Amino acid sequence: MIEFSTWDIVRNLLLAARWTVVLSLVAFAGGALMGVLALMMRTSRVAVMRRVSWAYIELFQGTPLLMQLFLAFFGLSLLGVEVPPWLAAGAALTLWSGAFLAEIWRGCVEAIPKGQWEASASLALGYMQQMRYVVMPQALRIAIAPTVGFAVQIVKSTALTSIIGFTELSKASTVITNATFSPFTVYACAALIYFALCWPLSRLSLRLERKLHAPHRP
Repeated sequence: MIEFSTWDIVRNLLLAARWTVVLSLVAFAGGALMGVLALMMRTSRVAVMRRVSWAYIELFQGTPLLMQLFLAFFGLSLLGVEVPPWLAAGAALTLWSGAFLAEIWRGCVEAIPKGQWEASASLALGYMQQMRYVVMPQALRIAIAPTVGFAVQIVKSTALTSIIGFTELSKASTVITNATFSPFTVYACAALIYFALCWPLSRLSLRLERKLHAPHRP
């Protein structure tokens, strides 16, 4: 058994946590792009685009992320396509995040009163102009809190990437536990690091939600 001090455990977990942060940022940024694209297709007036967006969202919302990660890494390998764990993890999390963000934002767009659409149409604005100048600014205000809340879910969901061998915080915890035989210490430290990553986002989400729902004073 290798002798590890508590500081050694924390230091190695913090090194692995960097990859958790990087993967979370990649998943959120990529998912945001996919989400915007899926949202525009889902609210499009072209039936084919709406159906493609619906199929994408239903597929990734209706299947477990764990299965998506497994298929992205091991499934492609069976087809002769070798992908590194970080690429498979990033791609799977991006597609998964995009589906959920698209639905979050679609709900925010549909929360805009119908009168706003009618008013913008009376100004002879096209669909894209309505979205850009009238609908999206209002929907963005509604979407801030749930979007930040979903970012917390992304951070915690990165733990599932350990199944395909990606060494982030969860995978590092398992490796260190096997080396030190101190599961309580290792996983307690890992839980505190996850908390340190997620708590500021959770507080930000609550603060934004309270601010958006606070009554406006004249």
